[in-house]
Parts: sequence; C-alpha cells; structure tokens
Amino acid sequence: MTGLARTFQTAPAAVPRDNTAKYLDSALGAAGFEAPDWLVPDLEDGTAPDMKAEALENVVDRLPEHADDFPGEIWPRVQWAYDSEAAREQGREEIRRLVGEVGEYIDGVVVPKVGRLEDVKAAAGVVAEAEREFGFEDGAIGLSVIVETAQARSDLREISLFGSDSRLEGLVFGPVDYTAELGGRDIGSGRPRWDGLLEAMSNEASANDLVAIGGPFDHLFKERAGVTFYNADGYADQVEHEAQLGLDGSWSLYPKQTAQANRIHMPTTEELRRDVHKIEQFQEAKAGGTGAVTVDGQMVDEATFKNFVNTVETVREIDAAHPDQTSEMYDDTLLERALTVDTSWE
Repeated sequence: MTGLARTFQTAPAAVPRDNTAKYLDSALGAAGFEAPDWLVPDLEDGTAPDMKAEALENVVDRLPEHADDFPGEIWPRVQWAYDSEAAREQGREEIRRLVGEVGEYIDGVVVPKVGRLEDVKAAAGVVAEAEREFGFEDGAIGLSVIVETAQARSDLREISLFGSDSRLEGLVFGPVDYTAELGGRDIGSGRPRWDGLLEAMSNEASANDLVAIGGPFDHLFKERAGVTFYNADGYADQVEHEAQLGLDGSWSLYPKQTAQANRIHMPTTEELRRDVHKIEQFQEAKAGGTGAVTVDGQMVDEATFKNFVNTVETVREIDAAHPDQTSEMYDDTLLERALTVDTSWE
C-alpha cells in the first residue's frame, strides 16, 4: 500500500459503449496528475442496473493485464446496503469473485450504504471468508466503507474504533444518499455541506489510523452565455475546504478533478521550501549544541518540528508512488533536499 489517498476516483466498470470498459480502461492507463491514488472500479451506483454483471466481468478481465502498471491502489466498489438483503447478497458474490479471481491485483473493496457497526463487521467478515477460501493471508484485502446513512453516522465512533483493530482502512463520505436519508433539501444553493460529519470523520480517522475521504462534487460543468465549461473553481473550493478540515483526500468523478485534487492535497513549492529550510536550520543549530532552537524567529519545539516533518514526509510518500508528479511540481534541487534532509528530532 502507498499510504496515499489524495484522490478516490470512481470509474464506471461498464457503460453503454462499443467498448463497455471504456472508462475503466482510461482510468487504468492514467498518468501524471490524472492518475488517482485510489482507483475505484464502480460496480454500484456508477453502473446501470442492467450492466452490473458485465461490469464485474470487465474488472476481472482488465486487472490482470493492467493493474501491475497502475501507479496507485485499486479498490473496487461493490454493491451493498444495510436495508437490502438482495444488495448484500450481490455484494457477497462480487467480493468472493474479486478476491478469488483478481485478489492479487486489488488493495481492498469499498462497501457502500453500511448501517450500524454490526453491518460493517458483517462486510469485514465477508472479505475475511473470501480470503480464507482463496488462500490469502488474513488482512491482505482491505475494507473501506462509505458513510452515507443515519445509522453509520450514529455509530461512526464505534465503526472507527473497530477499524483500529481490523481490516477497515478508510471512511468515505456519501453526501447524496445521506442527504436523502435525512430529508435534507436543496433550497437553491445546493445540498448541505455537512461540515459536522466531515469534521467527525476527520477526527475519528486520525484517532484510529484510518483514511478519511470527502464526497463527490457532481456539478462538473457550468454554462454561461451559451458556452459550457468545466467547473474547476467549484471543485477546487470543495477540495480546499476538505483539506482544511484535515481530510486525507477527495472523491473524483473525472480525470480533471483528479488532477486538481492531487495538487491541492500536496504541499506547494512554497510550503516545501519553507519547511525543508526550517528542518535544515534546526539540525544545524542542534549540531552546534544550541539548547532552545529558534529558526527564523520561531521557537521550535517537538510539536512544531513535527509539522515541518509532515510536509516533507508527505512529499516523500508522493515521490515513492508518483515520481512523475513530484518532478513536475518541484525543481530538482528542492526535491533532493526534501528526500535527503534529516527529519529526526533527537
């Protein structure tokens, strides 16, 4: 696993085209900033009901050929619903086939519309059973859940605590279903932002070593004076807000969104230069035997130092998974300093 989840891009696994795997093929071949950290072949809402069987076949067919060259993680979204035994049965069969036929190519599965803790445990149990059946080590296949029901929100802390000692790795927000279930309204300015839920997700994910990912932004295009154009500003505003709340990544529906979110959830050149410089200055002062260390007028204690290191470690993680992105974002000298600077406190 890369440890990165800046972008969670869903790609319909089957669409009504001559090549029904058109979008899946495109996503598996993505490069540069358009390559998501988590690619999510979608067997659920992104695929029409009459194409779900073909969607599963497309995933099983395509991954052996293309997954090894994909630079991120692959997390198919299966069918599931806490209030539908039929959907859960479909999800069980999809998980079984995914693990059995392409288990070595996936990092985990994404389970939507989970309910209370017991429902999440049931989904985890299905994955564990498939692992045992097909000879995978326990925990080889991860689990992420989409928080989009009142029951999941009510049990969010318990679900997250369960994740600290299980295969659960990620919490993803599903605002459309959540708004519908709560009876929320679009009164002319769009759906509610649900900041309280996003803050709770960010907190619980941080407390239990999970990934937290924001919900989709589906207003892909805007129209003005007869011209339709990509709504880059609207999406960037949402992603920046999610980053401010401490979410690890953002949901992407489209390669252009992926390119934006990858950059926003990545230290800027100015941030990296500032924090590398401060670490270098700290290490120089420490080597000189200075007690209390002041860098550029700022008193540096261990907590402050960790903030500098977080910036550098994030860049190192991105460089390990996507060196083409870091080489495009930063000049060679700055990147080399970030990769080699001593980040130890002691």
